[in-house]
Amino acid sequence: MMACRDPHPGAELLDFAQFRSSSTQALVYGYRGRGLPELRAREFGRLAGTVYLDHAGATLFPQSQLTSFTDDLTENVYGNPHSQSISSKLTRDTVEQVRYRILAHFHTSPEDYSVIFTAGSTAALKLVAEAFPWVSPGQESSGSLFCYLTDNHTSVVGMRTVAKAMKVASIPVRPEDMWSAEKRGAAARDPDCQLPHLFCYPAQSNFSGTRYPLSWIEEVKSGRMCPVSAPGQWFVLLDAASYVSTSFLDLSVHQADFIPISFYKIFGFPTGLGALLVHNRMAPLLRKTYFGGGTATAYLAGDDFYIPRQSVAERFEDGTISFLDVIAVKHGFDVLERLTGGMENITQHTFTLAQYSYTALSSLRYPNGAPVVRIYSDSDFSSPEVQGPIINFNVLDDNGSVIGYSQVDKMASLYNIQVRTGCFCNTGACQRHLGISDEMVKKHLQAGHVCGDDVDLIDGQPTGSVRISFGYMSTLEDAQAFLRFIIATRLHLSSGQPIFQATPGEAGAPLAENEAQNTLTAVMNGCRFSPQEDTRTDPRVWNDLLTAVDAVGLHPSGLEATGTQQTSFEKAAGVLDGGLGPHVITNLYLYPIKSCAAFEVTQWPVGNQGLLYDRSWMVVNHNGICLSQKQEPRLCLIQPFIDLQQRVMVIKAKGMEPIEVPLENGKQAPICQSKVCADRVNTYDCGEKISSWLSKFLDRPCHLIRQSSNFQRNAKKKHDKGQSAGTTATLSLVNEAQYLLVNRSSLLELHQQLNASDEKGKEEVLPMKDLISRFRANIITSGTSAFEEEKWDGISVGSLHFQVLGPCHRCQMICIDQKTGQQNQDVFQKLSESRERKVNFGVYLMHVSLDLSSPRFLSVGSQVLPVLKENTDGHDLPASEKHQDVSS
Repeated sequence: MMACRDPHPGAELLDFAQFRSSSTQALVYGYRGRGLPELRAREFGRLAGTVYLDHAGATLFPQSQLTSFTDDLTENVYGNPHSQSISSKLTRDTVEQVRYRILAHFHTSPEDYSVIFTAGSTAALKLVAEAFPWVSPGQESSGSLFCYLTDNHTSVVGMRTVAKAMKVASIPVRPEDMWSAEKRGAAARDPDCQLPHLFCYPAQSNFSGTRYPLSWIEEVKSGRMCPVSAPGQWFVLLDAASYVSTSFLDLSVHQADFIPISFYKIFGFPTGLGALLVHNRMAPLLRKTYFGGGTATAYLAGDDFYIPRQSVAERFEDGTISFLDVIAVKHGFDVLERLTGGMENITQHTFTLAQYSYTALSSLRYPNGAPVVRIYSDSDFSSPEVQGPIINFNVLDDNGSVIGYSQVDKMASLYNIQVRTGCFCNTGACQRHLGISDEMVKKHLQAGHVCGDDVDLIDGQPTGSVRISFGYMSTLEDAQAFLRFIIATRLHLSSGQPIFQATPGEAGAPLAENEAQNTLTAVMNGCRFSPQEDTRTDPRVWNDLLTAVDAVGLHPSGLEATGTQQTSFEKAAGVLDGGLGPHVITNLYLYPIKSCAAFEVTQWPVGNQGLLYDRSWMVVNHNGICLSQKQEPRLCLIQPFIDLQQRVMVIKAKGMEPIEVPLENGKQAPICQSKVCADRVNTYDCGEKISSWLSKFLDRPCHLIRQSSNFQRNAKKKHDKGQSAGTTATLSLVNEAQYLLVNRSSLLELHQQLNASDEKGKEEVLPMKDLISRFRANIITSGTSAFEEEKWDGISVGSLHFQVLGPCHRCQMICIDQKTGQQNQDVFQKLSESRERKVNFGVYLMHVSLDLSSPRFLSVGSQVLPVLKENTDGHDLPASEKHQDVSS
């Protein structure tokens, strides 16, 4: 845990016992005789070392629920319910029993409500939109109205597209308008007008946790309060998906017409199953435009004849329902009751944690008195009647400027804290609380921001926020771990010690440098490439390659070095002294296996996807999902070496025998689909031998896969105006671009800042060489000033020309020591502080008009000629000409 220096008032952690004793209401923590620590250890052991605070997104299932459910499945035979067999009857009876259990949970009965199982609450909302008895406007009617609170989930707002197809007007209603209508009341309505209107609102805002009055249901239905003034009869849809995850909803009192819910919000499992609770007085009015299996009493295939089933559930559950998931719901109710004693206890427990955290966050202050967070809420967290266990906020600096939610998320992950960021599928609430106008939303879209991305600040203004939420298994330790994280990262200085460490296994230490130097004796050179691929299996290509070897004499950096030879940087510095200019390549790295160790070279061939074989392979888990150091830090301890002469990649790791993987697959391997940064890529498996080797070292099932040579992955980044319109850059398995360049002057500035923040002040916090490895760049250059590379529009290295695509936005991977796999937050935090809240470091490069008709190479010691962006002084002149006073 991070050490702290002399906290000032407003920087201390609020004492929980003192908080409870000073409260004017009785605050309940835990479940009266049911030990919460024991519950966590027994049911949620997988949470050890992790603080999970996204229960509003998805809560977690307990181990005993899964155990009882799987025991049920292994002991019973459940058949398709649309049959008459014994197993089918068991399924049908069990499903009906679950319907009763759901209604009892909401304190109602089949006499008042019906349960329609759906694929989730979104599917339930879509069902209502399609089945509601809308009346289109005409000569005798003004038509139905669809009104919805702006603080609604996207899935509610999306109902307006169905209404629009029926020519029904949709009217958004602000919370302020409803509160005013509540005080004002409504004019007497015409009892003879039965024109149906629908009003939708959430019992609890999934954005802020605000709980809207359940009394609105009866007020609106009775006509005593109306969202808008219009003759007709109002029906109410209460979106309860967020509310019922931690609270009891009494449908015997608050009789909404439609209530959509999702069961994973309550139990954590099963996902993909929800329900629509429909009041039976509404059921006869619902209309269907489609009928599926199981919904017909009788129908004809050759004539337009169809008689629906009588039961509203049977009429609207098209096809076979997910009956095994329905059975899982039964076990969810059983276990939840046994662990907590009921929803009332969950309400009190989670509210206590939320009120404590809200009070603690609100009290945090910088030394100048400025608040550390800005909380978005319509309540003062006074009671669970007005506020759910959700806190939405943005972190501020001491000047009051917002720190982007993406940066907060990345920092939280370093503490093993899981939060939610963005707008949470609730644009209306996000706009209202953050002051984002409709025009700004459109402007943000034009700037490249879309829902769910990490573009958190535009022109200094936030596009979203941070949300934490508590579940029934959340603990005081969870809340305090989060509060300590905010205090440590915003109010206290770091001691330089790791917060936590992902400790590599005994087989995970890095190779000794001299051992690495003696690994390979091969030389490397370039070859000619076709426009579609970096390498070929044609023997003539390899003959060209080996011929060029003798002429150029390439070798990996240090593989033939002696104690008297200069390092790559020393050699490059010597070139600089010779007067070639201030910008010189000092180091070259490629990363043959994505997220594994670097392979440093002094000269290397260039392919049409970047450095030859850079990130041509990647490690995937048993489900084919790409592994990175964020999930598996020990990947950095796997060291690949490319031997072009022997046409193999040699892979080493401590405690493991070296293993070879051919650079080219001689036989036709099955193609499989994979994803890299949301891009689909064609790959093939490199075989069971290397799979077993990796699985043994990483202690988890995994495979090594390679991008197929005949598959072209096009870059998303735009080229500059000088690029041929028909030219599309292609990528290997990189995240963003073909190359990543880092400037040594930028590294030096960060290195000095890290050392200056060391409390001891006696030895450097992080050696320069280790700092370089954190940023996993392909090209390291000398420079004249820190971060000047961000002003470049492009660079030239000999006959090679590159476009600068923009800065690299850093994630928590820079906190991983590439020699040990251990994590320390200092580099990310210091970079965040020094770069004004946006953690950028290095720039992306892409080829411009690459000509591979003859071999091309990048070499340590080569001069780099930058071109400044047009909006800087001296338009489009090479940067070296602008620094003549320095280089001459």
